Amino acid sequence: MRRPFSSFVLAAIFAVGCAPMASAQQSVDFYMGGFVPTSMSSRGVDDVLFQNSSFLSTLNSTNGIDLDQFNNFTFGGDYLVALGHYFEAGGGIGFYQKTVTTTYTNFVNANGTEIFQDLQLRIVPFSATFRVLPFGHNNGVEPYVGAGVGVFAWRYSETGQFVDANSNIFNGNFVGSGATVGPMVLGGVRFPVGPMSFGGEIRWQSASADLPPDQTFAGSKINLGGFNYLFNMGFRF
Repeated sequence: MRRPFSSFVLAAIFAVGCAPMASAQQSVDFYMGGFVPTSMSSRGVDDVLFQNSSFLSTLNSTNGIDLDQFNNFTFGGDYLVALGHYFEAGGGIGFYQKTVTTTYTNFVNANGTEIFQDLQLRIVPFSATFRVLPFGHNNGVEPYVGAGVGVFAWRYSETGQFVDANSNIFNGNFVGSGATVGPMVLGGVRFPVGPMSFGGEIRWQSASADLPPDQTFAGSKINLGGFNYLFNMGFRF
């Protein structure tokens, strides 16, 4: 984690340092919305949720994991600095977490009850972005597009009952965590109102992390990608 995080910090310092700080318009933006993880069809066969779906089912499904159950609330903030009239750079942090309960598709306990597991995914993205404003700053409407890099701190766990190769049922808790780097692409529109602004944004992220082999997950990787659908509120100074 140390090398990707150091690269992120250096990139953010360079981007912000390029601005004429004495006259640059700055803002602190807060966002909230929903995160939709990468669909099952777009995950690799080595992804843990893809592999789990061959023998686990979510509670609303009888055949596999419904990834829509991992859609959840996300929130965070960005510090933005104008680079002239048509550009800006920024750094930010966000948070997403969801726990989804699953059961074995073809196994039950000896008393006929379901075999339950809680699958939990947490993603904390640290982002460094560069944005283009085609109409510039200080207009009544400010559309923008941008791209950047994210350092995604993550944690994935499976807790509950499990079935081993000999069909024995046991209790377990398996955990993987770390940080990985990936690209981000975003686009949105802001509506300035005095020193504040309001708007919406769509942000795409892509990253994949290696799971620890000693935890014996069904897959060797966890896909951290997906779309963020956000409402923004900013304070300019």
